[in-house]
Amino acid sequence: MPTIQFRLNGTPTAVDTHPDQTLLDVLRGRLGITSPHLGCGAGECGACHVMVDGRAMASCDMPMWSAADRDVVTLEGLGSAEQPHPLQRAFISEQAMQCGYCVSGILISAAALLKRNPSPTESEVRAALDRNLCRCGSHNRMVRAVLRAAAETATS
Repeated sequence: MPTIQFRLNGTPTAVDTHPDQTLLDVLRGRLGITSPHLGCGAGECGACHVMVDGRAMASCDMPMWSAADRDVVTLEGLGSAEQPHPLQRAFISEQAMQCGYCVSGILISAAALLKRNPSPTESEVRAALDRNLCRCGSHNRMVRAVLRAAAETATS
């Protein structure tokens, strides 16, 4: 099996794996990264989103060969309990999650948006989160949380 190298949450990482194995399988099964979840398995629900070179992407249908030499960021790479990312603080403040299954992917999608557009409008936030399904119906609170994080980041 070939060795595939990439940067995971800023750390150089090398994995011996079949090039067609999915990034999600490697993250969860081999590297112990538990934030991306398997939802639909077809790249349609957003539960498995990770940031790849600054863009939110579905890891469930991304073969490892396409992650080679790229920057991959998961929720574990955004912030920590001691130093949460502004989005994580805002989601807690806005009570923008219920069951939590989708939240990792939504936070990643929101972080990718704020990376390319630090002051998005409400419609831009809604468009960025459109690929993420939340069965609990927390989208309005999530949109408020993203806008809150953007405002917090702009004033700091």
